[in-house]
Order: sequence, then C-alpha cells, then structure tokens
Amino acid sequence: MKYPGRLIKKGEQDKTIVKAVQKQLNAKGYGVIDVDGDFGNKTVSAVKLFQTQNTDQNGNLLVVDGVLGAITWAILFGESSVPQNTTVKKKLAEKAIDYANSQLGVREKGGSNSGPEVETFLKSVGLGKGYAWCMAFVYWSFEQAAKELGQTNPLVKTAGVLRGWNEATCTKILAKDSKNNPSLVKPGQIFIMDYGQGYGHTGIVKEVNGGFITTIEGNTNNNKSREGIGVFEHIRKIKDVNKGFLQY
Repeated sequence: MKYPGRLIKKGEQDKTIVKAVQKQLNAKGYGVIDVDGDFGNKTVSAVKLFQTQNTDQNGNLLVVDGVLGAITWAILFGESSVPQNTTVKKKLAEKAIDYANSQLGVREKGGSNSGPEVETFLKSVGLGKGYAWCMAFVYWSFEQAAKELGQTNPLVKTAGVLRGWNEATCTKILAKDSKNNPSLVKPGQIFIMDYGQGYGHTGIVKEVNGGFITTIEGNTNNNKSREGIGVFEHIRKIKDVNKGFLQY
C-alpha cells in the first residue's frame, strides 16, 4: 500500500489504511491484531514492537513512538511504497545542484572559515573570510546557475541562514508539513535548520528518497555539524529539518 502522505497514528479515521497496517503487522509476526480498522492501543503496541526490532533503510534504529511516518511505513510496506524523487523540475535548481556538486571535496585552508573557495562563496554575498559560510555556499551555487541561464539570482543575498528564510519571497514548506507529507520535498529545494539564538544551517536537496534527503552542504563535516571544514554530501531525515524548505 502506498504511503498516504501524512502521519498515521492512534485514532486514525481511515479504516482502509488502518486495516492495511494491521494486516501487514500480523503478516510480519508483530502480534495478533484484529483487522478491524481501529487504531487503538493494541495496534500502537504492535507498531512500537515493530519499530524496536527494525532499522531504517540506512541501518539506523527506528524511532519507537507507535506512529507510522514515511520511514516506518517504508520498512513495513517496502521502500517502493513511499515516494522517491530525483527529478529537478526547475532549470535554475538543476544547475544550482550541478554547481554545488562540483564543489564536493572543497576544504577550508589557512584557518576556520578561510581558504580560496570559501572566500569566493563569502564574496558572493559581500563578505570577506572568517564568517560562517553554509548560506553563502548555497547563494553562490544559485548565483552561478543564474548567470549561466542569464537570469537574476532570486535568493536573498546573505550569509545568514535565518535571514535567508525570513526574507525569502519564494514558496516555503514548513517543517510540520514536510514531516507529515515528505512528497512536498523536492530536489533543488533549500533546507533550513534553526538551532536557536540566531544560529542556523542550510544546504541544497539533491535527492529525495521516502523520508530521507540527500543534501550538498557547505561549512559542515562528516558528523553533519553546522560549523565544519568543507563541502560534504549528507543523508538526513526530512523530519529532522526543523524549520522548513525553500522552493525557488
């Protein structure tokens, strides 16, 4: 059964969906549940048991909450049951991904937030070396794409992640909406993380695979830090993006 595009949890009113979940849980040996369409305590317990004994497609433990989001659904019903998307519909975003991808392997040189490439990213937003540069990297990638296509870069010209979100005039997909319906997230979008006290982190979505995104990020490292040493490709959970996505 295809993922319905929202969280399925206790009290779900669509009995067809609940019955499919109950039937699948029974088939996989996670309790003997009446296939009655009632997402009650017994079904919650069965979902939690399933979550304790299975990992996501990247080998990480499932979150044990009794709720079927895109990640748990994909493991219960198969990865093909959740939308996957590697197609970029807008030319600007497609080119931006290409430019971002060309910078994988770039590393800071000569100190934190420094180095020839890093300073080029920062220069694109009017700054010198020494500033956090994840947003500048995103802006630079779209700037190169816009120049190639002979158009104006629509992004806010800033190295500030949260300013880039707050002042954006494009479509904004809120975190709560992307968590419920991961099909809203598309390649070429810009993800925004808010760490509080004005700190944030960002990158470009390269691919979407169910409840996961593959991203290209600047000013990060192998452990997905917001203050790192270079340009890396990461896999993140859509539900971990706590601010939202920008669609230019």
